[in-house]
Amino acid sequence: MTATAGREAGFTLLEMLVVLVVLGMLVVGLAQGVRAGLTMWGAQTRRISETSELDAVARILRTLLSELPASSSSIVTASAPEIKGHPDSLEFVGDLPTGLGTTRRADITIELRNGRLALRWIPRRHELSGAPPPEPTETELLGRVDHLDFAYWGAPVSGQPAAWQAQWDGPDIPELIRLRLGFARGDRRRWPDLIAAPKH
Repeated sequence: MTATAGREAGFTLLEMLVVLVVLGMLVVGLAQGVRAGLTMWGAQTRRISETSELDAVARILRTLLSELPASSSSIVTASAPEIKGHPDSLEFVGDLPTGLGTTRRADITIELRNGRLALRWIPRRHELSGAPPPEPTETELLGRVDHLDFAYWGAPVSGQPAAWQAQWDGPDIPELIRLRLGFARGDRRRWPDLIAAPKH
């Protein structure tokens, strides 16, 4: 009876090995779970950052394109159109926010430069000056861009039906401006067509 009571009071070597194996599996499972959770958290953080960056750029561009002034100067000549639209760039006169609750009139260009969607601008001069124009200020809106495509909805000549145009040149502004961006293969970012309706 004493030997039987001693065996029931302790653990056998086999029972200890089973406990250690189960404990090891639990530790490995917990480690894998923590690693998977951290990986998913990092991926989600990167995705949110990419989405918020695209959203901020889309809001900036929509604001600039939607608020194109119908006539930004009192004299508009054929040699100095208010908007020059090309398939891969857009030049126009618009209002840029100063960050102080006001805006300033500027000559603005949106184009693709070295794989970057860039906003270039110089202050708009209302007076004629013999001084050389200032160097444009360039701001990167979005990096790692593969291609940029603009299109302009309107009638190129009065009396013709409106349609999408690859070019737009003149003082009148189109009814709609479409901007498409494409990214390199393997880039997970997606840019839906941005269509802005300038205020007439």
